[in-house]
Amino acid sequence: QVQLVESGGGLVQAGGSLRLSCAASGSILSIGIMGWYRQAPGKQREMIATITSGGITNYADSLKGRFAISRDNTKKTVSLQMNSLNAEDTAVYYCHARNVLTRRAMYSDNWGQGTQVTVSS
Repeated sequence: QVQLVESGGGLVQAGGSLRLSCAASGSILSIGIMGWYRQAPGKQREMIATITSGGITNYADSLKGRFAISRDNTKKTVSLQMNSLNAEDTAVYYCHARNVLTRRAMYSDNWGQGTQVTVSS
């Protein structure tokens, strides 16, 4: 079983910054693409950014320049630096990991429990 645990969410004023982190655990041998998604109330979950094990990144066009994803393969973590936050960034933020190989099995689609980010105007 793979576990993804997010941290770093909270309340921030508009214009501020937050850094989210996600740690993967579960006898993991390798992880494919990792990413961050978010879901605002009444809206569909949307992709923010993804990063391959080799460090190739992909961002949602609307968030490029304000958000930055990074990854530490040794620590099995992925982070999201968020700058110039505004009220529209208020959402639950989810960590995702694709194709996680453990000693027991390959788990193709793995989600964290989510962390709330609230931006006050």
